[in-house]
Amino acid sequence: MSSVVRQLVWIGRLEGASFLLLLGVAMPLKYLAGQPLAVRVVGMAHGVLFLLFLAALWRAADAHGWPRRHVVLGVIASLVPFGTFWFERRLPATMS
Repeated sequence: MSSVVRQLVWIGRLEGASFLLLLGVAMPLKYLAGQPLAVRVVGMAHGVLFLLFLAALWRAADAHGWPRRHVVLGVIASLVPFGTFWFERRLPATMS
């Protein structure tokens, strides 16, 4: 696996985990326990990781000449819970 794809995979894992943490922990803390700070902290981290994921996706696609549909699929996957994990499993060996 190339270094740019390895970087994409790791950033995707972190981004996916931060999204699940935001939805599963921080949002309930905000709306059920009245603690909005959790969303501010986790939301900021998730936002940064989301942007890093998009940059890593672009970099990997450019380095390996991936078709546009793979990039679009990666962007869509990043918007869905567990999507980045699904996208990682769909990276065929020919894309790495």
